[in-house]
Amino acid sequence: MTDLLFLMVAGLLAGMVNALAGGGTLISFPALVAFGYPSLTASVTNAVALWPGYLGGVLGYRAELRGQRRRAAALGATAVLGAAAGSALLLLTPGRLFESIVPWLVGFASLALLAQPWLRRHFVGDGPPSRLVYAGVLLGGCYGAYFNGGMGVLLLTVLGMFLHDGLHRVNAVRAVLALVISTVSVVAFSLFGAVQWQAVVVIAPASLVGGLLGTRVARLMSAKVLRGVVVAFGLGVAVALALR
Repeated sequence: MTDLLFLMVAGLLAGMVNALAGGGTLISFPALVAFGYPSLTASVTNAVALWPGYLGGVLGYRAELRGQRRRAAALGATAVLGAAAGSALLLLTPGRLFESIVPWLVGFASLALLAQPWLRRHFVGDGPPSRLVYAGVLLGGCYGAYFNGGMGVLLLTVLGMFLHDGLHRVNAVRAVLALVISTVSVVAFSLFGAVQWQAVVVIAPASLVGGLLGTRVARLMSAKVLRGVVVAFGLGVAVALALR
């Protein structure tokens, strides 16, 4: 009973963090490893179990997503391609080199998000969104399907650089892309991965509740506070990944 409660709490917290900033994997993945699952099994099980949390995040951001259907659909199609590539990488390769650079990627993304207003003002400007946003989403989809710890930070950095909109509305699009990437991963891992469904049954409902709660917390924050929270959490994720 204690073990099940442990996984349930991990799923709840992971869902909240994913809705708020991304990076909930750094809570639920270690919990599954501590539960006794091998790393690869824990990774694919975690990806499937957290899917409801991403759905909860999107449902919670319904108001912020109004008027953004075309934008979300175009970027979502790009995210599908990246997620398919990332899922294949996880299932077909050991990925040790990729894992070694993940902390640097997340750390760089966090610092880029901190400097995002300055970077956009000096290098991007206020014209139409650059097509580079699609390249960034493609890479973010690949990374997120392979190991989604810090995926939200990476996606929010890319979107914030090139989409000229309020941070909360941009974060809502980020939630949609995270759900798309997670959905591709769930399909791939359910078909070809060693998913432990008994753990999924415990974590999934908790992550859904956490996703809904996380969006409420995020909505209460100003753009500056939200950016600060995401940056702080992203740097923490980077350090945790490096130590792991």
